[in-house]
Amino acid sequence: MKDTLKAGLEHELRFVATEAKTVPALYPESSDFRAMPAVLATGYLVGFLEWCALLVAKPHLDWPREQTVGTHIDVSHLAATPPGLVLTARAKLVRVDGRRLTFEVEADDGIDVISRGTHERVVILREAFDAKLADKARSAKTAS
Repeated sequence: MKDTLKAGLEHELRFVATEAKTVPALYPESSDFRAMPAVLATGYLVGFLEWCALLVAKPHLDWPREQTVGTHIDVSHLAATPPGLVLTARAKLVRVDGRRLTFEVEADDGIDVISRGTHERVVILREAFDAKLADKARSAKTAS
């Protein structure tokens, strides 16, 4: 991590909500989801907020050797968004505690505030992370 990774950094990200980001598309295997309204799915909203927070940190990391992964999210989903509206996410880094980064996040769809909350990410060394993941996969195969 570079010494420029400090509280106060912010980023704003825009994205057009598409049919592919609606509830019926979230898990196409689920007939229940497919029967629901075509509005922005909370799962995709969470991913959008994570993306914005990642972009706050990325310029201050030795990317791609260092990356961040999400470890906690506590957000509301306040209003439904139909496809075609422009989503805007904002993330502000409010705390750096070693490798743990805490962000305030929010999003709107140009009409309503659709989300507010906090998000935590941890800085990882990609090579070490991948090695642990491979060990876990091998353990899972051995256990089955």
